[in-house]
Amino acid sequence: MNIDDDLEKLLNNLPFFIYQHLYNSSNKEKLIEIVLDLGRRPEARFTTGPEYLSQKVISWQDIDYITKRISKFSGENRAGIERTLHRISCIRNRQFLINGLTCRVGRAVFGTISIIRDLLESGKSILILGKPGVGKTTIIREIARVLSDEMEKRVIIIDTSNEIAGDSDVPHSGIGRARRMQVPKTELQYKIMLEAIENHMPQVIVIDEIGTELEALATRTIAEKGVQLVGTTHGNCLENLIKNPSLSDLIGGIQYVTISDEEAKRRGTQKSILERKSYPAFQLAIEVNNAYSWTIHENVENSVDLILRKDYNISQIRNKKKKR
Repeated sequence: MNIDDDLEKLLNNLPFFIYQHLYNSSNKEKLIEIVLDLGRRPEARFTTGPEYLSQKVISWQDIDYITKRISKFSGENRAGIERTLHRISCIRNRQFLINGLTCRVGRAVFGTISIIRDLLESGKSILILGKPGVGKTTIIREIARVLSDEMEKRVIIIDTSNEIAGDSDVPHSGIGRARRMQVPKTELQYKIMLEAIENHMPQVIVIDEIGTELEALATRTIAEKGVQLVGTTHGNCLENLIKNPSLSDLIGGIQYVTISDEEAKRRGTQKSILERKSYPAFQLAIEVNNAYSWTIHENVENSVDLILRKDYNISQIRNKKKKR
């Protein structure tokens, strides 16, 4: 497994007293993010835990120094560094002045999806679930590269916040030969998804953070056209998605139905029960438990039906070897 993190390009945009500490750190390959808040000591968050970087507190000048060296912040208060995957998000005060920064390290991890290679070769649509920060974006970036480079498919990435291919007009090499469509505003993501289908003839569409009902409907439309989908969405597991009315359409939608007295007695349930409404837009689902353990649902239709009936949910867990 190879990692390309361009960490030096992120550190070069930080005040020298922070740069020096991180550059000399033996732990920097485990760095997740750097948190800089006005009047507080700078803090680095590693996979092993947080650590203060200096006794000196962050001043207006320190924040100004960083914001002048990076790209402009978008409407979602996010910015990036040219030709890298790093993301810088800001916190503003009531006068809209920036008084806090979160500098998140972006890494292209090559070889991270070897344990699901067989699922990619199946040609089925894949939905990836997991809590924030577990690595969903890193996974779909590598999926896009494998599908475009190694399986020679026409792949288009819908990159809403430039997290998949970086904050530049030239996409990061981590996506391979896949093409990237940028989204000017988050609320326009569903339109760009449909535009990709109509204008560019992809075999695969990759979408990060499907989060609204309109995006879920656009996903279903794309699936019905026979295009393979790879997407991520909010929620730790399929049960979370079933309970989310805006996104349940991704797994077939949920509706109440009334069954006969005999059927209710046979099932041991009430007469009014929940059932799946239609076919799911995604045939496969992956729950990312952590970096080394993924729960696989090879038949989303069957898994959803079993969850709704409160039966045993058939799935499998695949584990990756930990680095020593």
